[in-house]
Amino acid sequence: MRFYKEAKAKELSQNTRIFAAVKEIIERVGKHGDIAVADYNVKFGGAPAASFRMPQSELERAYDEISPELRGAIERAAANIRKFAELQRDSLWPLGEVEVEEGVFLGHSVIPVDSCCCYVPGGNHPLFSTALMLVIPAKAAGVPRVCAAVPPMRGSVLPHPATLAALKAAGADEVYAVGGAQAIAAFACGTETISPVAMIVGPGNKYVTEAKRQVYGKVGIDFIAGPSEVLVIADDCASPTVAAADILAQSEHDCDAAGILVTTSERLARETEAEVTRQLADLDTAETAAKSWEENGRIIIADSLAEAADIANEIAPEHLEINVKEPFELMGLLRNYGSLFIGEGSAEVFGDYVAGTNHTLPTMGAARYTGGLSVMNFLKVCTFQHITPQGAAKLAPDAETMAAAEGLTAHAKAAAARIRKI
Repeated sequence: MRFYKEAKAKELSQNTRIFAAVKEIIERVGKHGDIAVADYNVKFGGAPAASFRMPQSELERAYDEISPELRGAIERAAANIRKFAELQRDSLWPLGEVEVEEGVFLGHSVIPVDSCCCYVPGGNHPLFSTALMLVIPAKAAGVPRVCAAVPPMRGSVLPHPATLAALKAAGADEVYAVGGAQAIAAFACGTETISPVAMIVGPGNKYVTEAKRQVYGKVGIDFIAGPSEVLVIADDCASPTVAAADILAQSEHDCDAAGILVTTSERLARETEAEVTRQLADLDTAETAAKSWEENGRIIIADSLAEAADIANEIAPEHLEINVKEPFELMGLLRNYGSLFIGEGSAEVFGDYVAGTNHTLPTMGAARYTGGLSVMNFLKVCTFQHITPQGAAKLAPDAETMAAAEGLTAHAKAAAARIRKI
């Protein structure tokens, strides 16, 4: 392999300033509750508000006022996301009592978490599609209380109307106009008007990400998400126009996003790089996309598709596209990715919005050990056992022996108590 285009080197160091700032926000929200949340909301661009919670009438008004075209697109996307989430849910069955040996019955129950907060980022763009991706799987899992936290628009007490409309379509139970690290702190610690939750999911900026890291343990989280990534594996049959378009679709997210092409064709590498430059000229988000491509974009020429697969497995990208002549032949070699897009028609952007798979995915190599958000994140697989006297008689001697060997006398006595007086 060799690099046709390399990313600029970055200094990898912990940002102590962000850590300290987030720690202060969490501590202040924990101590002062709503007053602290309101102060931070105004400090970071919102307007003073009498209440954080959005009334259902506000969601319905936003839903009615967006264009019929957008409303229809949201509903169709929601239908696909819901259908896939329900299919995933139904693939995880409870396990009734199974006798593994005489008198020893084991099984598991599948139980939704009690509550969750879905953090829907505002940032540079109203990412209302994320509202669908977070709330719908939680509802499909059967979570009794599904909340959403959304930053208010700059100078306003309201989130973007498209986001409110999407939250209505998704079926959120409670919606709050709160953003940033203060939202994470509020739902982890609770305030006078915001009850804490069991789990917080969703992407966000560096402060939101750090806040999730710091409250993890007090609440559950999905994973720590970083800048968006796409890796395209392409051979000589692939379209440089499509490859460039997909690279730029990721690059426009923010200046830290990464678009990567791994190809066996130097011609495709050359033409894709030229296509990126050409398409940037007509892009509204060219300033961000160009900087992202310049600083983080990579083109790697592999000696074979097998080597391309090895490179992809090492990088473990958030989105992985296979744009080769025989994509299913390569699929078996790929192990580490957030979501896989097979064949040139499977645009990553379809996964972002309407296909039905989730777009909340692991980044920064986390796909080596986890998949993306799904209905499974909101379900607990809890084991149980039912041991009859006959089963206890079989298990107790071994349990007693093992506990004694570990030096845990009370454990040994608890096992022995099932078969004799102690």
